[in-house]
Amino acid sequence: MSVWAQIWTIARLELFRVFFSKRSFWVYGLALFPVVIFTGHAIDSKFRQQRWGEGSRITPVMMDSFREGATGEEILEKAGTPQRDRKWTRRQRRDEDDEGPDRRRFMTFFDGKRQAQLNFSDGKLTSVRISPLLNFEEDRKIFAGVFQYFYLRLGIFFGCLGIFINLFRGEMLDCSLHYWFLAPVKREVLLMGKYLAGLIAAASIFTAGAALCFGALLFPHESGEVAAYLNSVGYEHLAWYALAAALGCVGYGSVFLAAGLLLRNPIVPAVVLLLWEASNSFLPDILQKLSVLHYLQSVCPVPAPMNSNAPALLRMLLSPAAPSSVWVAIAGLLGVTALVLFAASQAVRRLEINYGTE
Repeated sequence: MSVWAQIWTIARLELFRVFFSKRSFWVYGLALFPVVIFTGHAIDSKFRQQRWGEGSRITPVMMDSFREGATGEEILEKAGTPQRDRKWTRRQRRDEDDEGPDRRRFMTFFDGKRQAQLNFSDGKLTSVRISPLLNFEEDRKIFAGVFQYFYLRLGIFFGCLGIFINLFRGEMLDCSLHYWFLAPVKREVLLMGKYLAGLIAAASIFTAGAALCFGALLFPHESGEVAAYLNSVGYEHLAWYALAAALGCVGYGSVFLAAGLLLRNPIVPAVVLLLWEASNSFLPDILQKLSVLHYLQSVCPVPAPMNSNAPALLRMLLSPAAPSSVWVAIAGLLGVTALVLFAASQAVRRLEINYGTE
């Protein structure tokens, strides 16, 4: 049997245990948590669309014509019956001049895509707030932020920690690793077979989670808008997001597999790596390029959004380094992974089983 056939045989035998191990179940929660949030947003948007659409509608031109200073009667004469029309009186404070009660009024109108909220004081329109039911561009930016801040920094990191460390360390705790060492295969082949099983499991879980999240993002939007986006750059963006998730599993997986072999307590290097990756945005450009996260972000098709209202100093500190070329990022990650796996292969040759010390 060839080496590649042996690697695939070991990976196939390990896959069931990796996918359904009790130590791996929480990884599914990490991958599906954003899906739950985006699905909830989609359902809420559908309910709001149904609720806002139950009343009368006005034209978009009419909605854009609302101006401060108009009276409630002028608005009603021009736009017709609002969806909501609420009146109340607010009493003045005792320490203020006695100017009588402040009569307030609140109206809402809907044009099929946007809702206008009108506030009146003493019969005059004081503020107009027009908010869209859905904002496709804003939702795409939110997805980019969720993918880069949650999936890449937390979800894939901790998911690979749970999956790859247990490939060897978990079997040592279960006192079952010696069965693999008795098999007539080289230990380097065993290492690669286990790594391939962990990689298939982690990449499948997190790319599927990202794809489901992407689908939940598109679900509440109009079919024509979604089709135009998918036919232009949508499918390409989805492919790059899936590739970034898979590369994250490739890089982090090799590191945690090696940590499980080289160290009795691999949590310590995991914490150090987490702190390094978490502080990536605060580091100088040259140091940012020494992290896995920098190259994963270079693969993402849309940069993560940053709050424009944040202080200028914070925006300067959090601004990422100039992204590397996509192909340089991919080659760099694969090169580092190869070096880490080579170091792990040297460690697994010298590994001695002593269950009493575990």
